[in-house]
Amino acid sequence: MTAAVLALAAVLAGAVASVVGFGIGSLLTPLLALSVGTQLAVAVISVPHAAATALRFWRLRGHVDRRVLASFGIMSAAGGLAGALLHARASNRALAIVFGGILVFVGLSELSGLARRMRFHGPAAWIAGALSGAFGGLVGNQGGIRSAALLGFDLDREAFVATATAIGLVVDAARMPVYFAAEGRAMLRMWPLIAVATAGTLAGTIAGVRVLGRIPESVFRRIVALLLVTLGVWMALSGGGR
Repeated sequence: MTAAVLALAAVLAGAVASVVGFGIGSLLTPLLALSVGTQLAVAVISVPHAAATALRFWRLRGHVDRRVLASFGIMSAAGGLAGALLHARASNRALAIVFGGILVFVGLSELSGLARRMRFHGPAAWIAGALSGAFGGLVGNQGGIRSAALLGFDLDREAFVATATAIGLVVDAARMPVYFAAEGRAMLRMWPLIAVATAGTLAGTIAGVRVLGRIPESVFRRIVALLLVTLGVWMALSGGGR
């Protein structure tokens, strides 16, 4: 893994995440896992993920849907912490296949119009948050499943990305201490790559936020759906890189 390759991928990941609400963990974790293994890659990428998410939140903070954040977001953070605690003991391959299948189903449902008939309210929002957080924590890829669940809420493009970002910050705060405790020494040895990835995701975030406002509402959800299907197929076929 060269710093140049990681830097380019980080810029792309940061830009994609600013447009659809996920992408940093989805793109960078499997790339780094080729060199260092999945568990360490998840921990390492959590640092640039948190930095870029914080910047994206600051740029879009005025669009956060507080109702969704207070219900879905809280449970997503709790589920993410539980998933992170079980991450080292879980079978990444089996989970990644299930995870991928869920993403494909949600993406196709949105493209076909089926998802528009399903909306989360009340207890359903809490359950969706807990399940999406737990799945994401287990496989180290929260963004994709979180955005898939957020398609169940009636949010415009800025509110969708801003709320996903706010939830991502809460989830990062819940899971990062777990990763530091488990992989802290190994992460310190990889600080040059962490610095490169962080700089790249920040640059991509700045560019991506500018693009978001130019995307028509009519095509935004289709873009999210197509990326979910792509990510789901990749995860199901690769089995989480193992």
